[in-house]
Amino acid sequence: MAAVYGGSLLIRFAPTARDVQPFLSGGAPAEHAVSRYHVRWYTITMIFLAFDMEMVFMYPWTLVVSEVGTPAVVEMFLFLALLFAGVWYAWREGVFRWT
Repeated sequence: MAAVYGGSLLIRFAPTARDVQPFLSGGAPAEHAVSRYHVRWYTITMIFLAFDMEMVFMYPWTLVVSEVGTPAVVEMFLFLALLFAGVWYAWREGVFRWT
């Protein structure tokens, strides 16, 4: 195994990662890729992920709600209330204000 790994290091054709520049129509990048995004976008992303996970939980819920009955409906509305309470708190704290 060590001989195969050593041989692959000797005959590889690809340049190393530090020698490769990002593709930008031949030009060098002017700034770091992460520096272009404002820090408030991360908050919006976390809220999106919370509601995306909500959909992950709601899909199986729709499949079993007829079998479980009223407790499943109450449980889902409590889950949604918890999510909306978090959004309301974030709104109250001014997370969504951009100025």
